[in-house]
Amino acid sequence: MRFLDFVLLLNALWFTAAFIQFSIAQGNTLKILVPREARENPIAPTLSASVAFLGGINLPIGLLSLYMLTFRPAFFGTLDAQLALLLFFAACHFSQFAYNLPVLMRGGRVGVAYW
Repeated sequence: MRFLDFVLLLNALWFTAAFIQFSIAQGNTLKILVPREARENPIAPTLSASVAFLGGINLPIGLLSLYMLTFRPAFFGTLDAQLALLLFFAACHFSQFAYNLPVLMRGGRVGVAYW
């Protein structure tokens, strides 16, 4: 398996999993984001419903990865196109990493909210 195939496969899995987590398993996401004692708050269902857009953002990236891996369109054969796609994926992952790293450094949730 070539490096690019490996990257595309991991991206397809990662972003599709994010779609499932945020759009399909919203109740599970709520359990991760909100402590048990705060889930009775009337705003909790709104928070749960509002994370669906995150799935909507992640699904096209996962589908793009799967498309590129499966069909290998001709325009993807050039080094410039591959570099542009890899930079796009790097920016997607970095934006998630940049927001999650401070949470990890604090040791997870502090109080009732992660951020």
